[in-house]
Amino acid sequence: MFYLIMCRSLTHAQRIANGLERAGIPARILRSPVEISPSGCSHSVKIPAQSLSRTLTVLNRMRLPYLGIYVSAAGYGYREVEQ
Repeated sequence: MFYLIMCRSLTHAQRIANGLERAGIPARILRSPVEISPSGCSHSVKIPAQSLSRTLTVLNRMRLPYLGIYVSAAGYGYREVEQ
């Protein structure tokens, strides 16, 4: 299981990934899956499931914008996480 933080641009995804990496949270940038971004125009930052709480703290502290957070569990696709 992992989480995707959907961003409106590659630049925002890079800023989020860099901020998370500086906080010690592993982060990888990828194109958003078509299931969560039908237009295919966004990028996401992938984080491990156990890092969600710390990630939210870092994102709030850095005031970095994002479009949504999605969870992926094997075989179940993606669903948006309520915040």
